Amino acid sequence: MTFLVLVLTLVFIGLIMLFSASYAYAYYNKGDSFHYIKRQLLFAVAGVVMMLVVSRINYHILHRFSLLLLLITITLLIVVLFYHTGNARRWIPIIGSFTFQPSELAKFSVVVVFAQLISINYERMKNPRYGVWPFLAILGMIAVLMILEPHLSGTILILSIGIVMMFIGGTDLRWFMLGGVCIIIGLVIVVLIPGAVPYAMSRLEYWIDPWKDAQGDGFQTIQSLLAIGSGGLMGVGIGNSRQKHLYLPEPQNDFIFSIVCEELGFVGATLIILIFALLVWRGFVIAMRCRDRFGTMLAVGLTTQVGVQTILNIAVVSNTIPNTGISLPFFSYGGTALVMLLAQMGVILSVSRQSSLEKE
Repeated sequence: MTFLVLVLTLVFIGLIMLFSASYAYAYYNKGDSFHYIKRQLLFAVAGVVMMLVVSRINYHILHRFSLLLLLITITLLIVVLFYHTGNARRWIPIIGSFTFQPSELAKFSVVVVFAQLISINYERMKNPRYGVWPFLAILGMIAVLMILEPHLSGTILILSIGIVMMFIGGTDLRWFMLGGVCIIIGLVIVVLIPGAVPYAMSRLEYWIDPWKDAQGDGFQTIQSLLAIGSGGLMGVGIGNSRQKHLYLPEPQNDFIFSIVCEELGFVGATLIILIFALLVWRGFVIAMRCRDRFGTMLAVGLTTQVGVQTILNIAVVSNTIPNTGISLPFFSYGGTALVMLLAQMGVILSVSRQSSLEKE
């Protein structure tokens, strides 16, 4: 019940902040101040219903469909490459203006398949044949397809989820040390060899000094920092943000937390972060109380997704890390993301419910 209350609280606050952050942008660009909130509210209702339905289904059914889910995900990640939306290929058109984002399904697929593999091979996870190579093959295949979109933030998130699940699942620590060395070498190449990875180098330059191109690549980061700084301790009040009036680009998406900070201030933003922290804590409590390893790993993976995604988003909008274009769970605009996220929260609730029934 605690986990459900925390999820519904975040959905409720997220809808309020989405409307506050989006109505000016929607009015100027769509001619309807309610454009984004109407669509998000529809998806929120559908997502909550799906969450409650999924919570009543025994999560063990996912054992049977893990491979099928992975195959569907890979197929959709290939199909989406044929649909261009601006400079990216991330969405498959469905009906009218509604679209589906396969990368959201990819996050769930990785969690389910990894949970399945770990539960089956738990006693052999120290052996790289069972504890490393199958996981790297799956992560590598999905990462390559997502980079082709390109979807760097989604790739980083999925890799993070996979690494955490492998670590908790029992993969030998030496492989994580080797991976860390490879990451360090990669960063050295990006920094010390100009032109080696132009796109990444550009991101690093404007992260270190966004004012280097204040009207170009650094503009969004600068406006985000101005919004955060303008909020002060208590904020300017809900609906009173100035940066959302065509200063901060698309404030309803990845940078919505900047508007949260501006309108609710340090106190309000801290309370929201605290609710996210409680949700993650409760998710891991549910994982620890589960009596079978598959359920434990499901809860760990899905909880990790929310936690890592929240940390990365807040780090981006505060310019703590380079801009990767990652959304804030329950807050950022996006129908596919919200419905999938709520369905995944339903899986965690199912794990909790089954654990309680088994104790009885």
